[in-house]
Amino acid sequence: MSSYLTAALPGTGGTLRQEPADFFVEEIPLYEACGEGEHLYLTVEKSGITTFDLLRQLAGALHCPEREIGYAGLKDARAVTRQTVSVPSRRPADVAGLELPGVRILCARLHRNKLRLGHLAGNRFRIRIHRPEAEALPRAEAILGVLQDLGVPNRFGDQRYGVLGNSHRIGRAILTGDFPGAMREIIGDPDEIRHPEWQAAALAYRAGNLEEAAARLPRHCHPERRLLEGLRSGQAPRAAVLGLPRKLLRLYLSAYQSSLFDRLVDMRLNSLERRWAGDLACKHVNGACFQVSDPAAEQPRADAFEISPTAPLYGCKVPLAGGQAGLLERSLLDKERLTLDAFRLSGGLTMDGERRPLRVPLLEVAANAEGDDLLLAFRLPKGSFATAVLHEVMKISTIPTELMDATD
Repeated sequence: MSSYLTAALPGTGGTLRQEPADFFVEEIPLYEACGEGEHLYLTVEKSGITTFDLLRQLAGALHCPEREIGYAGLKDARAVTRQTVSVPSRRPADVAGLELPGVRILCARLHRNKLRLGHLAGNRFRIRIHRPEAEALPRAEAILGVLQDLGVPNRFGDQRYGVLGNSHRIGRAILTGDFPGAMREIIGDPDEIRHPEWQAAALAYRAGNLEEAAARLPRHCHPERRLLEGLRSGQAPRAAVLGLPRKLLRLYLSAYQSSLFDRLVDMRLNSLERRWAGDLACKHVNGACFQVSDPAAEQPRADAFEISPTAPLYGCKVPLAGGQAGLLERSLLDKERLTLDAFRLSGGLTMDGERRPLRVPLLEVAANAEGDDLLLAFRLPKGSFATAVLHEVMKISTIPTELMDATD
């Protein structure tokens, strides 16, 4: 990300994430557990583990299939995070005194249904910025004030694009049928890889030495190893790539969708708060979309942050806007040499698409100085990322890619 809604205001600079407590995320439930039913809702605080690690630990401790444990959103490992999960056919007494590494159970209460992905209202963040520049507090306050007035650009940002920043390019290659290109991107560009063994493997792959590439790959490079094994067994690039787990392939395709959306945000950056004729606007209260025919009549609702313009996460079923907004959306597709029907893929990979707000409200905002550090607190709706706020406030070239609320 390089464009700023608050470009006229200097950033705070600084560094992030010295320890997990520097980044605190609290999930805001969409509803509270009612106190009766067949599912036990656990509010947990974790540190140093991912949400999937948490699910595995709970499944083992409570002798429950992992797939039956519900969660509303994913939370980062390198943070202190609070979230709710649901476990079927258990009672509060079953978790009394339960001790899991990196986990504290704060509350256990019954409810009637399994918790589903997306069943959250948003997230609260508390973030410590170390060693910001002089005048950091008034700078942050000025930037946060503009974001409260105009909204936060609803970008996905760099964290969506993987450790090498190329997941979206993998997705595009899969979408367009460029499977050799997808393989090159998945194995990685040696110039972008910092791990020495992985870099050596990528160099060997570029040189056509599949055996050496497979031997040099680090243990954690599971998709890369699977691709190389497929090629060595005689598979064509298409079969090798499509042989990867469907969840991973959809992650690549989703990253490409996200990159196109971020480009549309940048196109509208100077008018996020204004409605254009033909816009498909969403109501923040329920996410419902409608077409704007009279921008002047709708602008007071936009000023009150009741509605915002949307852009597409492109897919084969997503509606496109009309008017000037629709021209932008169609021109980006044309530039990519794609049609909406290109997102209709076989093998369970079809991407239907949806509309996403171009901006989101910034709520419960606070900024304070503590010694040489700057402390920020704010709330965002689900599906939005703290990096979008930090990008504007800090104005540094790179925000750590792990800083995300991961509520998708």
